[in-house]
Amino acid sequence: MIVSHPSGPFDPEWPSLERYRVPEWYRDAKFGIFIHWGVYAVPAFANEWYPRNMYKQGTREFEHHVATYGSQASFGYKDFVPRFQAERFDPDAWAELFREAGARYVVPVAEHHDGFAMYETRLSQWNAKAMGPCRDVVGELGRAVRDRGMAFGVSSHRAEHWWFLNGGREFPSDVQDAAYADFYGPAAPEETQPDAAFLEDWLARCCELVDKFRPQVFWFDWWIEQPAFRPYLQRFAAYYYNRAAEWGVGVAINYKNEAYPVKAAVFDVERGQLEETREHFWQTDTAVAKNSWSHVDGLEYKTADSMVHDLVDIVSKNGCLLLNIGPRADGTIPEEDAAILRTIGSWLATNGEAVYATRPWTVYGEGPTRVVGGSFHDTDRAPFTGEDMRFTTQGGNLFVTLFGRPEGSVLVRSLGRTMRLAARPVVAVESLASNETLPFEQTDDGLRFPFPALPAAPAYAFRVRFAEG
Repeated sequence: MIVSHPSGPFDPEWPSLERYRVPEWYRDAKFGIFIHWGVYAVPAFANEWYPRNMYKQGTREFEHHVATYGSQASFGYKDFVPRFQAERFDPDAWAELFREAGARYVVPVAEHHDGFAMYETRLSQWNAKAMGPCRDVVGELGRAVRDRGMAFGVSSHRAEHWWFLNGGREFPSDVQDAAYADFYGPAAPEETQPDAAFLEDWLARCCELVDKFRPQVFWFDWWIEQPAFRPYLQRFAAYYYNRAAEWGVGVAINYKNEAYPVKAAVFDVERGQLEETREHFWQTDTAVAKNSWSHVDGLEYKTADSMVHDLVDIVSKNGCLLLNIGPRADGTIPEEDAAILRTIGSWLATNGEAVYATRPWTVYGEGPTRVVGGSFHDTDRAPFTGEDMRFTTQGGNLFVTLFGRPEGSVLVRSLGRTMRLAARPVVAVESLASNETLPFEQTDDGLRFPFPALPAAPAYAFRVRFAEG
């Protein structure tokens, strides 16, 4: 299928696409939910790359597969599809949990590297409406999410499918069966560039997602940075942005590394953060679990407190957090995932004014704990302490969020009179958790106020008001 370019304000060229502007709803949202759910949830072993590694000789997934299911020639990845029934999938229950978590946007994986589409599509028979659950998972969830006032997006990991199952070419397996070439193929060597047929199909699938679901976020994984994709990235962005102009809706493309120019889309850091405030709005995507994006046996969970700390740190540096969960194959969300989301939501219900619709301040924060910048460093930093704090602004107020209980009173050094970071003197300090106004003293050393008697919480936010003028 050849995709035609719709008319509109954008042309498929970088100078035109760099006129793109991040929508205000996205800059205000700050917190979204990512969902990795697909056929790979059936084996529930190791991680979402099971379909690749079950065909890679010498991996523990390969050995587990043979021991559990038999040879890859007799039982291949395709044979998990009938077992993917999603019999307890309740899109309204999911969406209600995400609303309770305080999320403002939701991004399910529409198609992962495995090539199985989680939506009804005319471009592949291998989709969740035609087989497995026999439901348009993405469509149903989209309706439930939007019914609750949240924005809806999709992710495409289709680019990596070019090579994802190539291990099955190296020994007798069903990847070599021509009857399943439309599912497993191309299974080409990683070092090769995708051909025109694959690229046109990739573009058609992406544009179909745009037209079917009108997503407000379109998330891409890393392999689109390959040179062969470059003109197709331009064509897709122009298609998407022009469609959004027709709808009158603000949208965003997420990219990694240098796949898009800085101004043409929204930069995404996988499983990591940034050390400093970034001029251009950005996003972190990470997961509640350390060892997998999808549900597997033996997940190693992060703490809800650490997720709140990451959220506030990211927001203070002009970013937003897209936090992933992994439902079970039957469609239920694990209790551990749900508990983390509800803890975040409870904290945001009290302290959301310091997060939603805020913008960065002159400095992002204070404290001894340093974030390790860049992708795949989300578990490398030391835990934040009561001496660590982050700053955000909204409506002329400054919000100071502490990541723990300080020893003694709170001292905000950045608000010292000699620092000259605040244009006007402080006139009030208020606790968001208790709604009480606190006594304070502003000296050359900083702004000092007592830490109020508050119950234990992941973090503690305070509103600092300045004199009008």
